[in-house]
Amino acid sequence: MTHNYTAVLFDLDGTIVDSAPGITATLAWTFEQLQLPIPTPADLLAYVGPPILDSFRDISHLSPEVAAGALAIYRERYLRFGVQDAAAFPGLREVLVAVREAGIPISLATSKPERPAKAILAELGFLDLFDVITGASEDEVRSAKKDVVAEALVRLAARGVDISRPVLVGDRKHDVEGAAANGVPTIFVEWGYGAPAEQAGAVAIARTTDELVELLVG
Repeated sequence: MTHNYTAVLFDLDGTIVDSAPGITATLAWTFEQLQLPIPTPADLLAYVGPPILDSFRDISHLSPEVAAGALAIYRERYLRFGVQDAAAFPGLREVLVAVREAGIPISLATSKPERPAKAILAELGFLDLFDVITGASEDEVRSAKKDVVAEALVRLAARGVDISRPVLVGDRKHDVEGAAANGVPTIFVEWGYGAPAEQAGAVAIARTTDELVELLVG
C-alpha cells in the first residue's frame, strides 16, 4: 500500500504532549530567581513551543547576557521538575502506533533540547515508537525549527529512510514556517497551543487524532 507520506516528523510540545504546566511553572520560577515581574499564566503560554531562548529575547526582551543566564536557570530547574509535569494528549499513542504499524518511519522534531525530550518520551513509554529523536542542541546552535527539521531529515536519510515525501505534524506557526523552509508540508493539529491564525500555510488541519491518522496513513 502506498501512503501519503514516506516519513513523519512530530513536534513534541502541544502536539504529542501537554507540557505547558511544567514549562510555565519553570518559567515563573526562573523570573522569580531573576527578580523580574512574573508574566500571567495566560502570557506564559506564549513561551510554549518556540525555543525558550528566543522567547526570552522576543517576548521578555531580555539582553543576550541576561537571556543566557535565564536559560541556564530554566534548564536546570526544568530537568529536575518540569519534565515530570507533561501528559500525552489522549489518542496520541494510538496515532504513533498506527503510523509505525503502517511502516512509515517517525522522527521527533522539537525545539526542546534532546535530553529533556527523551526524558519525557521515556516517562510516557513512547521512546521506542520513534526511529529518530531530533531536538535542539544543548548549545542552542540548533534550536530554530527549520534547523531541527533539516537535522531530522539528515538523520532519517542516514538510516536509509525515503525522505522524498516527508510531513511535519505541529501546532504552532514556527512549525509550519520551519518545515516550509525545508520544503516539508505541515499538518496542523488543533488541540495544541497555536491560535487559529497560526494554521496559515498548513497543508491540512487535524481536529482529532482519528483525523490525523487518516491524513498520515490513509
